[in-house]
Amino acid sequence: MEKLVVNCTHGAEDPERATLAFVVGNVAASADKDAVVLLTIDGVWLATKGYASAIHKEGFQPLQDVIQSFVGNGGQIWACGSCAIPRGINESQLIEGARIVTAAQVVERLMEGAATLDF
Repeated sequence: MEKLVVNCTHGAEDPERATLAFVVGNVAASADKDAVVLLTIDGVWLATKGYASAIHKEGFQPLQDVIQSFVGNGGQIWACGSCAIPRGINESQLIEGARIVTAAQVVERLMEGAATLDF
């Protein structure tokens, strides 16, 4: 199965980039591809409960809806542990479909040949 990693480094401060990461991920997941949205830097806040509910870039569906569709289509949300832990984010705060991962897990996926895209 083809694999994709979409890296998202933005949260509420850039709704367009935050939303586009999940739009692209959702297109892949909808096509039965193995899709991961990797949240790094301030993007890790997107993995927390309630955070995305207020994010809506004009011209796009509300981000919370796009995330739910992505997860519903089999997409995975990976929150970078090196980014989440210093921000006080732990597993109990995460939305459905999200988990905290290590750099080793990301490297392993990339070494398996996953295509990448950054927002």
